[in-house]
Formats: sequence, C-alpha cells, structure tokens
Amino acid sequence: MYQEGPCFTVGVFQDAAWASRGLSALAGEGFPPEALSILAKQAPDVADLMEKTFGVGAEQALVEVPGIGPVVAHGALVEALQGADNALGASGVAATIRRAGFQAHDGFIFETLTARGGVLIAVAGEPRAADALALMHAYGGGNAAIGAWGGRV
Repeated sequence: MYQEGPCFTVGVFQDAAWASRGLSALAGEGFPPEALSILAKQAPDVADLMEKTFGVGAEQALVEVPGIGPVVAHGALVEALQGADNALGASGVAATIRRAGFQAHDGFIFETLTARGGVLIAVAGEPRAADALALMHAYGGGNAAIGAWGGRV
C-alpha cells in the first residue's frame, strides 16, 4: 500500500558520466542538493559523483542491497526506501519502491538497470516534478517517472 510522503521523480542514467550531466542540469534549474538522491553500484566514478554532488564520501553512504550488491546511496529517496526498519538493505529496491509511490514493477526495472551499472537519480518534491521529469528525459534518464502523491492514487 502507498505510504504518504514526498513525491519523487526517478530516472536511471546509464552511467556516472550521464548522471553527472543530469545532476548538473537539475542544479542549473534550481533543484537543491537536499532534494536529490543517488543510488548506484559502488564504483570510483560513483564515489566522485557523490562527493561532487553532496560532499559525502561513498564510504559514508554504503548499503548492501539485495539484487544489486554494495551500493552508494544518499538522499530522501534512500531514507524513504530504507525506513526505520532498514527495508532497502533487507529487501531491495523492487520490494520497497511502494514507499516512494511507485509500483513494484517500476522498482524491478529500477533495480535491474541499477544492477547493470546504471545510476538512479531521484528528485523529491511535487511542485516541480514535471520539470524534473523533463530534465531527466532530456539528459538521458531512462525509465524516468513520477511516483504517486497524495490525491493521485
């Protein structure tokens, strides 16, 4: 069942280089770092992206996620999926994505693309969700979608 919380716009970029361009475009349009989330397999280029975007070392944001393995994960989406019960680390993206307003099949797609080396980027906030979606599509965010929010489901 959907849990009331922030609206998320999510897209998966093919790698850290594409994700960096997408994040730069989002920042250029006024999306602050606190509205952004990253979830990606642990890798040096992802660690650099994490440091550049959030000023956080990858070792501070490491989570073992079933179906993907060790990931670097930071931001409001990660907090929503993880919850107080550490569900992200216990069950994976597909099993927890409903907490962010998406269907399980969306979570399976996000999880599969991330496991293949993609970088999942999310933007929290309903007022500019359509803007975030358009930017993700324009800068290579595959399977980009807006999750459900209050009144939409």
